[in-house]
Amino acid sequence: MDKENTKGHFIESIIREDIKNNKNSGRVNTRFPPEPNGYLHIGHAKSICLNFNMARKFNGRCNLRFDDSNPAKEKQTYIDSIKASIKWLGFEFENPLFASDYFDDLYDFAVELIKKNKAYVCSLKGDDIREYRGTLTEKGKDSPYRERSLEENLALFARMKNGEFDEGEHTLRAKIDMKSPNINLRDPIIYRVKKAVHPRTGDKWCIYPMYDFTHCLSDSIEGITHSLCSLEFEDHRPLYDWTLDELETPCHPQQIEFARMNINYTILSKRKLQRLVDDNHVQGWDDPRLPTLEGMKRRGYTPESIRNFCDAIGVSKKVSRIDMGLLESCLRNDLNEKAPRVMGVLKPLKIIIENYPEDKTEELIAKNHPQKEEMGTRTITFSREIYVERDDFMEDPPKKFFRLGPGREVRLRYAYLVTCKDIIKDENGNVTQLICTYDPETRGGNATDGRKVKGTIHWVNAKDCIDAKMMLYDRLFRDEDPEKDKQDFIENLNPESLQEIESCKLEKSLANAKPEKVFQFERVGYFCRDNMDSKMKDVANSSPVFNRTVTMRDAWAKMAKNRTK
Repeated sequence: MDKENTKGHFIESIIREDIKNNKNSGRVNTRFPPEPNGYLHIGHAKSICLNFNMARKFNGRCNLRFDDSNPAKEKQTYIDSIKASIKWLGFEFENPLFASDYFDDLYDFAVELIKKNKAYVCSLKGDDIREYRGTLTEKGKDSPYRERSLEENLALFARMKNGEFDEGEHTLRAKIDMKSPNINLRDPIIYRVKKAVHPRTGDKWCIYPMYDFTHCLSDSIEGITHSLCSLEFEDHRPLYDWTLDELETPCHPQQIEFARMNINYTILSKRKLQRLVDDNHVQGWDDPRLPTLEGMKRRGYTPESIRNFCDAIGVSKKVSRIDMGLLESCLRNDLNEKAPRVMGVLKPLKIIIENYPEDKTEELIAKNHPQKEEMGTRTITFSREIYVERDDFMEDPPKKFFRLGPGREVRLRYAYLVTCKDIIKDENGNVTQLICTYDPETRGGNATDGRKVKGTIHWVNAKDCIDAKMMLYDRLFRDEDPEKDKQDFIENLNPESLQEIESCKLEKSLANAKPEKVFQFERVGYFCRDNMDSKMKDVANSSPVFNRTVTMRDAWAKMAKNRTK
């Protein structure tokens, strides 16, 4: 293989080789086929990026096709969410396709298999089918209905279609090999009776094709060249190929498997995510602690950071657990470049600058980004009373504490040097205010006499700051493997995954912050305006809500390091 063909991951190498050999006439057509029974999560993002990027890279096409063959669990709201999430990630698609578009064709294919003596109507009940199927170590045995006549199979299948039987009364099964070491080839069910109204076809059908039958034929109908699936479908590939070979379809896509995404401190099973939602362990599918794309968007993740993460982890067949820190690092790297800087105080402590004129308010110029002049500046105000972070003061500070303390001088970001002169406490001994003085010759934070001040802290003007509520989101699980030692993952939930802080103080420029716009609160972390608070009926009378997107540094990495010492 030439040097060019060795570039990229193994799937890219396969596609390059196919193009070189003019396979499929050099055409590349991939697809992303979600089932509309839930919301997309970060694991789906890997498949989305892979399929759309391969099509884009080789001037091909990627189909968005909804596998809507199980009407009991599918909803239009999921379809709408999936389309919106794909577009949010930065990928465009033509009119979405649906497996239900092919129901007539799939039925005809099933009839063709019956006529070829490759499918039969089985009247075993569910438990009996499982018993006859055997195990991974024991061969299966033939159904007593396996040798029904062609005429009887055709008649029964037609009656199934016409709604004459109850659910579970009959199934249509492929006739392959009940002794196959691959359990997926032991006469798999390809059609079942399901009397449910379909979101798109209504009550036209009361039988629906199974996924393995639907998927390969939908790929073939659409002319897919490379059917990229996660690794759990590797054992299903022989059934994929058997179906297309037996039906002699003109297009036989190549199924290629890759390792699915596993991230520590995270659950990516749709069924388990559903449990978290249904049992109210989280606030819904868009809870910012969940790995759903809607939750990540609400938390402040950017599409670029997710795409960069998917690119960083690569594509392989090796199953591994990815460090959540890598995802957060991709997010920090992206936000560091594009997030405007602002000042916000989460746990406010008031300072009164006693030698600053009571009736004076002055305007200061603050940079929106320290390294990007093109992001411009903003005006902030300064007056006699300000708020600083409570953690930036200690009454009895240690030697290397370079922030406020009795008699200590610090720099207020963009403003002046101030010195703590007195402390005011309540009847319980809690510090409620600090009395400070400022040096009027240090506007901008620099002393004219050359004295050096090590500490710089952020602040907001008490006269015009806004109140806000902060939602401090953290990792949803305490252990990096939530199902460690086969425990119930619910037992591993992190009780501190959400902290709500009322009456935070933010600079006034954030009063009209747009939902999902991410800012760096200097020295604190990255935050975004919650996209839900703008939908509240009483939003005009309530404080804006900001979600913590990610901290400035990875505190969990430090915790993990300490545990290994």
